[in-house]
Amino acid sequence: MKGILAQLVANRPLSVYESTKAFDQIMTGRATESQLAALLALIQQRGPSVDEITGAAQVMRAKATKVQVPDGLTVIDTCGTGGDQASTFNISTAAAIVAAAAGRDHGVAVAKHGNRSVTSQSGSSQVLEALGVRLQVAGSVLTDCLARIGMCFCFAPLHHPAMKHAVSVRAELGFRTIFNLLGPLTNPAGARRQVMGVFSADLTEPIAQVLLRLGSHQALVVCGQFGSSALDELSTAGPTRLSLLQDGQVSTSELDAAELGLDRADPGQLQVDSPEQSAQVIRDVVAGQPGLHRQIVCLNAAAALMVADVVKDLAGGLQMAERAG
Repeated sequence: MKGILAQLVANRPLSVYESTKAFDQIMTGRATESQLAALLALIQQRGPSVDEITGAAQVMRAKATKVQVPDGLTVIDTCGTGGDQASTFNISTAAAIVAAAAGRDHGVAVAKHGNRSVTSQSGSSQVLEALGVRLQVAGSVLTDCLARIGMCFCFAPLHHPAMKHAVSVRAELGFRTIFNLLGPLTNPAGARRQVMGVFSADLTEPIAQVLLRLGSHQALVVCGQFGSSALDELSTAGPTRLSLLQDGQVSTSELDAAELGLDRADPGQLQVDSPEQSAQVIRDVVAGQPGLHRQIVCLNAAAALMVADVVKDLAGGLQMAERAG
């Protein structure tokens, strides 16, 4: 670890191999807390490279507790990084429910990966608890959920025990680090198709390149405009930057949801104050209540259906999501 830290001090990014070596030491508890803090700070000061993120994600994937996917199912994920501090209702969780309903007859299931939020009013696990979902369940239960209803929730702390070695240091540092990018890259069910929201538009293309290196079949990495800030979802409150991984290539574009016939939302119309309020929004959406909440959920569900190859484009996915939601 000392040699790796010396390289970072000299402002030389780590290769995939070096990153793998460093994060293996971290996730097996062989790195000291001071070494971990120094590594995280040095990488964050420059910004993590594609190689560094790839290596760290490879280690985290290897040490994850896996979820077995029933034969015949294509599993997808809609997990984002969070950290945008937008305080919206849980858009990606609602989109996962709608996409699972729409995609079930096409052999698509959603293994929604997520955690508790420390930056927003309601993380995915918190809103699901408010909806009555049990988080602390065995892997066999998740497999059964995929088979029976086409969706499960992978509660991150149960699947990434190696992360315990970094918990206290991350809390003491108090700033965003490379670990904030790793959760959505390490789906326990091995999803190779996903929609991943990120907290900065500058990250969409690099993260798509990471997913390419990690072996993803198809992915859409997104960051929407949300007033004067960012949203780790496809946005109806402003344009969204999209980086699409398809056929081994990454292409980046911008989407205005109005082009798909959706109304422009004011950020305040999509925000909530608690998991309970977010849960009620989701209940209303899946019950078919029209409006801005339903539109942004269907837009994000459309993206999930597109990466699952159920539809060819967002317009087709939006029609299917609207019928299912």
